[in-house]
Order: sequence, then structure tokens, then C-alpha cells
Amino acid sequence: MSDNSHILVRVEHTFQASPERVFDAWLDPAMIGRFMFGPALREEEVLRIEVDARVGGAFSFLVRRGGQEIDHVGKYLEIDRPRRLVFTWSTADTLPETSRVVIDLVAGKSVIGNVETKLTLTHEMAQKWADYADRVQGGWTKMVAALGGIVDNG
Repeated sequence: MSDNSHILVRVEHTFQASPERVFDAWLDPAMIGRFMFGPALREEEVLRIEVDARVGGAFSFLVRRGGQEIDHVGKYLEIDRPRRLVFTWSTADTLPETSRVVIDLVAGKSVIGNVETKLTLTHEMAQKWADYADRVQGGWTKMVAALGGIVDNG
């Protein structure tokens, strides 16, 4: 994949939580429903969250937003707990086209010695979605911040 045919959206966030706690949230349907979707983030209703958390496994996050059902789907490409998670990302209506999301987690210590985790999320999309890059970045930023509200110091 060349930079000419794809754009990268990057979001970084530091959590006051262990890498394991942050990583596990990305594969737990109950947690996904709290930080990625639902009324706490935007006006939508979570209809179904299904996760087959293994390399080659798939996920489906079905929501109703603005009277429309949207099924966010993907497949897990890499699961290296608690360091890295890679998956495809699409909506059911745009398949077989997908984008790719990479989540890298690095453990550290805060200034006062508490465990913290730096997350770098990179979303790689086809160039034709360039007009949506700011919206995608804003969405991931909001979701990652919501995750922080759940896992920090928990």
C-alpha cells in the first residue's frame, strides 16, 4: 500500500490504566457498547454487538442512528495482547471495500509512578475517503476519550 492510494488518520491518547485493561476493552462486547457506540457518544441505539476475538474472527456492531441501521463490520488481522490489535473496518453496505485500523499500546509510568498506557490508533483508508478524514479522526478521538473515562484508574 502506498501513501498515494491511502490516507492515514492517527489518534493518540494516554490512559491511566494498564495495557491489558485498555486492550481487553477493544474485544469485550459490553465495553465496546459503552465507549464506541450508543447514546453516551451520539444519538443512536445499540442493536447488537458481536465479537469473535481471534485472528480471522469477525465482528459486527449494529446500531440504529437517525432511523437507519448501520452495521460496522470487520475481521481481526492481528491480536497481540496487550501490545497490538489490527482489524479491518467497514460498514456492511460498503463491503467488500474495507479500511484498516491498527491499535498500538505501550506501557509506561506516569510522573508519580502509576501505570499508564499510550495508545496510538492509525486508521488507513482509501484516498477516495479523504473528505471524511477529519470526521473519522473526530469519531475515534471521541471514542478513545470515552474509553479513558471507563478504564482510567479502574
